[in-house]
Amino acid sequence: MGLVFYAGKTRSSTRSFLFPSFLNSAMASSISNSLMWFRKGLRIHDNPKLERAARRSDFLYPVFVIDPHYMEPDPEAFSPGSKRAGLNRVRFLLESLVDLDLGLKNLGSRLLVLKGEPCEVIFQFFKEWNITKLCYEFDTEPYYQAMDDKVKKFCSTANIETFSPVSHTIFSPFEIIKKENFCNGGNPPLSYQSFVKLAGEPSWASTPILTDLSRLPSVGDVGRCSILDNVPTVEELGYQDLPVAKKTPFQGGESEALKRLKECLSDKIPWKNDDELLAAWRDARTGFPWIDAIIQLRKWGWMHHLARHCVACFPTRGDLFVHWEKGRDVFERLLIHSDWSINNANWMWLSCSSFTRLIMFYPHSHAYNRIYSPISFGKKYDPNCDYIRHFLPILKDMPKEYVCHLWTAPLSVQCASRQRTDSALKDYPKPVIDHEVASR
Repeated sequence: MGLVFYAGKTRSSTRSFLFPSFLNSAMASSISNSLMWFRKGLRIHDNPKLERAARRSDFLYPVFVIDPHYMEPDPEAFSPGSKRAGLNRVRFLLESLVDLDLGLKNLGSRLLVLKGEPCEVIFQFFKEWNITKLCYEFDTEPYYQAMDDKVKKFCSTANIETFSPVSHTIFSPFEIIKKENFCNGGNPPLSYQSFVKLAGEPSWASTPILTDLSRLPSVGDVGRCSILDNVPTVEELGYQDLPVAKKTPFQGGESEALKRLKECLSDKIPWKNDDELLAAWRDARTGFPWIDAIIQLRKWGWMHHLARHCVACFPTRGDLFVHWEKGRDVFERLLIHSDWSINNANWMWLSCSSFTRLIMFYPHSHAYNRIYSPISFGKKYDPNCDYIRHFLPILKDMPKEYVCHLWTAPLSVQCASRQRTDSALKDYPKPVIDHEVASR
């Protein structure tokens, strides 16, 4: 028998929830017992497997199996953890299980955490718990595919109902492959747009999202299982925990995930609706030569990724505070290799409109208070101003020490650089904003 962990009361304080022993087998067979096998989708919110498992069930057994294939400590591994999972991943999983257990308890249930080879454990308790329905998440990994084949065969022989929907991914990869072979001559889609066209709507698109479960069927008698009080810790699984400095800053669990999602979706930046500032940036009239040189997308339709950092920061959180979607739309039209998903993600990232946890914890990411200066950034990466002069030939005669900030050049220098009596700034726009003030 595999070792069984149970997040709840000890066995000694757990009364039997099933029928008394004197009930006959006919009465017992009328009881509907479901087993909800949690694997990757460790959540209650929008979980079609959990909803199906609870439907018309007298008792529900929520189960997670700690699989030695992934979780057995390996002292020979190149970093602390198991052969296939580093210790941060192991801890993240256990934190997710603790959070799942708390969520289930709030619904009148609890989590049973089992340890052993999954098929052996699951098959053993099919009979022990008189299971009539099994619900679990479809998985594309070869390891789980082979395991699921065994489970389906066993359930078919034992007359156990199974429900295994696609919910870890938006689409079933196998359905996409079928469509490729049938509709696309066996050729895979080579762009996101062609993929969307081939995939169509996901099968669950017309299904209502399950957001509110008020109650779950209680857990039945766990029989002869050995029961512990809590989800095991990393130490109880045989690991030596990492020092704080080496632990991931990300905490596992559905509650934490929903919190992060809410933070990402909430707009914390006071965007301006200023079409004049947007047009000045788009048309290379900001008065900052480094920015105006980069934004010459009409000519090349491409720019270096470091240039993108600066030119996307300037109109958003750096100086102008124009909504990132406005800049995204300009890039969508002018970049010759524009990609919808990459374009959106880059603009959200560089404007600090999303990925806030990554921004917070990684020193080389685009922290909100790390501004790409439209002056010093150009000096660093274009020290001789060759790039700027190429795209802004009007400044070809300006000394390089003044090119990135023309307004600081003495009037005599401005006039000399233009070989005329008036100022060079007369033909090149003044800065649309005071960078030192705007970036504070």
